[in-house]
Amino acid sequence: MQHASVLVEDKQSLWNKVPQVTIFFWIIKIMATTVGETAADYLNFNLKWGLTTTTLAITGLLIVALIIQMSATTYIPAVYWLTVVLISVVGTLITDNLVDNLGVSLETTTIFFSIALAVTFVGWYASERTLSIHSITTKKREAFYWLAILFTFALGTAAGDLVAESMDLGYLVSSVIFAAVIGAVTFAHFRLKLNAVTAFWIAYILTRPMGASLGDYLSQPRVEGGLQLGTTGTSIIFIVIILALVAYLTKSKRDQISR
Repeated sequence: MQHASVLVEDKQSLWNKVPQVTIFFWIIKIMATTVGETAADYLNFNLKWGLTTTTLAITGLLIVALIIQMSATTYIPAVYWLTVVLISVVGTLITDNLVDNLGVSLETTTIFFSIALAVTFVGWYASERTLSIHSITTKKREAFYWLAILFTFALGTAAGDLVAESMDLGYLVSSVIFAAVIGAVTFAHFRLKLNAVTAFWIAYILTRPMGASLGDYLSQPRVEGGLQLGTTGTSIIFIVIILALVAYLTKSKRDQISR
């Protein structure tokens, strides 16, 4: 009986296809967030694809990546983080389409995606009794996981633009504000015993607007409060860093959850 129990635990660990939450996780997440912002702008404006074409093209790539990710039987860093980068771009584009093409206000989109994310969490917990990313051991949980990730990126884009643009605080100040809130959440987790799952998802949501504001600060013209590195230069720098870290993690396996 004990042997059978061990086999079940090993099988569950095999299906946990998300990385361990380490410093590398957060670095790549923020980089992916920034790339999501700058890459969407690059395809939309620099290559003149337009929002509709860009959205359709990247969504198609995301669907392919999700099929590969969900068909895998274990965590594969390259596949997982490619999916995160693509879902970051799509999340940005969804919000941009609502605001720029359909004229929906940033306040409305922020509220809408907050509700959508809350409903996803409620449905996930009602079905699985957990929101922990360390228990992504079934396809249903993985589906909830990626849906939640999509809404965090869409929400983060709306909230980031709302703070940076509508409130006229600027990109740098906006990124510092979100970083400070993330710091407060980290302190609450380690010192005030804030629940780990709650702390994770709050931080995950907030890294999106922080990264988006950082991406805009680096890429936008100086007259608009940026450093004028451009969407091309900013995207290349962050993609290179992501590739280097993913290659390191693939070789070292430092972010794989122990069985």
